[in-house]
Amino acid sequence: MSVAAPSDPTLALVRLLQLASPALPIGAYSYSQGLEWAASMGEVRDAATARTWIASALEHSIAPGEAAVAWRAMNAAQAEDWPELSEWNDWFRVSRETAELRAETEQMGTSLLKLASDLEVIDTPARAAASTLSPITLPGAYALIVRGFSVPVESALAAYVWSWLENQVLAAIKTIPLGQLAGQRLLLDLGARIPAAVTIARSLAAADVSSFAPGLALASSQHETQYSRLFRS
Repeated sequence: MSVAAPSDPTLALVRLLQLASPALPIGAYSYSQGLEWAASMGEVRDAATARTWIASALEHSIAPGEAAVAWRAMNAAQAEDWPELSEWNDWFRVSRETAELRAETEQMGTSLLKLASDLEVIDTPARAAASTLSPITLPGAYALIVRGFSVPVESALAAYVWSWLENQVLAAIKTIPLGQLAGQRLLLDLGARIPAAVTIARSLAAADVSSFAPGLALASSQHETQYSRLFRS
């Protein structure tokens, strides 16, 4: 089967909710991207410090880096510009500063691609392109499933960033720990910053796309040898 392009905006919204859902079976809940180590060291210890940590990652890493790559990957998939998609997939993979961050995007990308294939939402050109993206990253696989679902890339980018934010807040709830109300307050506050992050991701020139975030890289590298941990990154 194939998924028809949603002519009903409500159906398009439903597809986006499916992509952004924490129930999406790609293992996103398994990763904290260094936040667990920061919590273990007391750098992130309450709602206020969690807000600062996550907001900094959103502004300095996700918006100009991962979201900017996802934006370009999605547009390349829509245009069937498979070399462009491959270039950004490779760029993102080699930009991962630690082994666990690379393993994270490769595992989630592979799982998302398998899900899209099992749901039969990838057409023949996209399947051929996917076979050349090995290993595929999360932004690369997301671009292909967004094409399959035929949802607007602008909304899909916001859903991508929201999914990242929700998982970071869930990691903070588990590791600090925080209560559910504190977590919802974080989502309310930090969610309001997503429109600006999306604007940055969409407006950057290709040469300005960057994931340079030394603090996150150091946290991830320390997490790789952390004695006791809940998360894989």
